[in-house]
Amino acid sequence: MVEAFVHGILLALGLILPLGAQNVFIFNQGALSKPFIKAIPVVVTAALCDTLLILAAVQGISLFIWKWKWLQYGLYLLGFIFLLYMGWSLWKSTSRLNSSQGNAMSVPKQMMFAMSVSLLNPHAILDTIGVIGTNSLQYSSELKWVFTIACVAVSWLWFLGLAVAGHFTNKIDADGRILTWLNKISAITIWLIALYMLVQLLTGGLTVIG
Repeated sequence: MVEAFVHGILLALGLILPLGAQNVFIFNQGALSKPFIKAIPVVVTAALCDTLLILAAVQGISLFIWKWKWLQYGLYLLGFIFLLYMGWSLWKSTSRLNSSQGNAMSVPKQMMFAMSVSLLNPHAILDTIGVIGTNSLQYSSELKWVFTIACVAVSWLWFLGLAVAGHFTNKIDADGRILTWLNKISAITIWLIALYMLVQLLTGGLTVIG
């Protein structure tokens, strides 16, 4: 049981640590939310979406859906368009970071963006299916649930930690310079991810499972 729990923790950490659109968005909302409680909706929404993806992967549902090639192409196209828009929004917001009122999104918009960067993220879905889903196959019944709970717990704690880190970065960044540069770097990173997705679409480099 301990082995399954530790396995789930290490695996989830390996998948969630790299810089991506989801992490960038949560960090930024944590930085811009005054008070911090206003960042909770984005944390909860992103964590719930990840929980849904993990459960679907472990139960084999996502593997079944991903067999349709047209669905994979459609998801990549939607993801590409959304990441272009998100990168533009982050780049544009850099000039307003030092506003005393903060520039966190409204709760509905936070939740919509959080769902988009979580569910319109083909690489995250492929990682969940190919890595978490596959690794869960070595466990049965009780141990599979221990493994799943460990993966889900890492997701919730990581997103909360990201938002907290963003919040404290804003506290020590009185003139907004750090957050301005972080937003610029984040926007460029997101555009590069979008470009990579476009290249895969145009070259037919997508992998269909099944």
